[in-house]
Amino acid sequence: MPTVTSDVTVVSRQPPDRHPARWLILAVICLAQLTVVLDNTVLNVAVPSLTEELGATTADVQWMLNAYSLVQSGLLLTAGNAADRYGRKKMLAIGLALFGLASLGATLAQTPAQLIAARAGMGIGGALLMTTTLAVIVQVFDEAERPKAIGIWSAISSLGFAAGPLIGGSLLNHFWWGSLFLINLPVALIGLLAVVALVPESKSHGGERPDLLGALLSMVGMVGVIFAIISGPGHGWLSGRVLISAAVGVVGLILFVLWELRVPHPMLDMHFFRNSRFVGAVSGGILVAFGMGGSMFLLTQHLQLVLGYGPLDAGLRMAPLAGTVILVNFSGLSTRLAPRLGTSGMILSGMTLLAGGLAAIATLGGDSYGGMLTGLIVMGVGIGLAMPTMANAIMSAIPPAKAGVGAGVNGTLMEFGQGLGVAVLGAVLNSRFVALLPLVAAGAGSLPGALAAARTDAERTAVHDAFAAGIGTSQLVGAAAVFLGGLLAAVLLRRAAGPGDGGGAGAAAQPAAARAE
Repeated sequence: MPTVTSDVTVVSRQPPDRHPARWLILAVICLAQLTVVLDNTVLNVAVPSLTEELGATTADVQWMLNAYSLVQSGLLLTAGNAADRYGRKKMLAIGLALFGLASLGATLAQTPAQLIAARAGMGIGGALLMTTTLAVIVQVFDEAERPKAIGIWSAISSLGFAAGPLIGGSLLNHFWWGSLFLINLPVALIGLLAVVALVPESKSHGGERPDLLGALLSMVGMVGVIFAIISGPGHGWLSGRVLISAAVGVVGLILFVLWELRVPHPMLDMHFFRNSRFVGAVSGGILVAFGMGGSMFLLTQHLQLVLGYGPLDAGLRMAPLAGTVILVNFSGLSTRLAPRLGTSGMILSGMTLLAGGLAAIATLGGDSYGGMLTGLIVMGVGIGLAMPTMANAIMSAIPPAKAGVGAGVNGTLMEFGQGLGVAVLGAVLNSRFVALLPLVAAGAGSLPGALAAARTDAERTAVHDAFAAGIGTSQLVGAAAVFLGGLLAAVLLRRAAGPGDGGGAGAAAQPAAARAE
């Protein structure tokens, strides 16, 4: 198909014509990516300030926290498709501009409604940035350098995810809550100027009609599912709010799949799911995100509610996880191991280490931070090996003309997997906690409620022990799920690569593109 061929020429004009500013471009888009990921978690520590200074209710706070992730997750596929259709450089620039303007609006917000609206605007810009940053990496790096570039991009994403509460707490110790968004402005401005000056334009030149209904159905489906996952822990998984939202989301996604199968120019070609390499990468991506999202949720509670650290101290003690991910990718360890282990071996090794780290924290970190530290470092190595390999496998299994959609799939998997990890492991934690509570606190649905019902020191100790046991059990369940997911992904990827290939990153890229043509 001519449209794909012309786009491949733009993407793979390497190695003799490598883009001279590619590493500077990577630095710029990683800075933008860091800011986008930070804003997923940075606001969590500002809840008391927002409640006091803006007069926000509990419902207001929930929407302030969730408006950003809901809008972003709902728009990822649409944003990736728009980047492929109208130009990745153009969408990257628009995303930076929107993100900066919405951040300014958040800084100046005087009411909860204004801040919620600004956070939703930041979500639109964030969706464009998350998809176009990865698509631009595919554009300016050849197959030899692309794994290293994606590894750095993944490491920065992991840093942002883990460092949000730490950075937020540090800023709030010295400034007002608006400073959490004010720091986005220079990043957006510098990034916009750099993108205009440095990033080459690329897009699919097929002249295909926009898939408007597909975009609408994907947004309805993703927002419904993510909203149900976010609301479940607070409102109950069987509440009308959660069940209706989940039903709307599932129906929306089913209609999206059916529509994409019959429309002439689909936003997401469902035939990709016939490619076992793509399915393996997708399966593994969900499980890696599941492990990351669920483990961060559990670790935060472990540090604060079991070991007794404050929010800022807990954030500092999470830093070794992000630091290890960065070290693995910036040192080139992941890139050096990839040719020896292949894609399937890298994913199996990484997810086994991630599972082992979770298990180590469950068994060694119950009483002290020293035991937890070992698990955090092992988890960091696992994430550093698995995450960039997953992203590269997904992008390799999709034709370069659909790089934006591929990045949208990758981002959607991360959002969905993280939300699923929090939901499932949170449910395991709550179930185990309730089962182990002493009789005096029976029926309490939370640690504060159970402690309020306890009358003696022995009963309060029993409540704490029940919560700690629930944390440990849910961490072990998460470890088992991640390990089994790694096995599944590795088997699918090795089967797709063929005998003797080892699941190498580039092995299936060309066949996938050829099938699309």
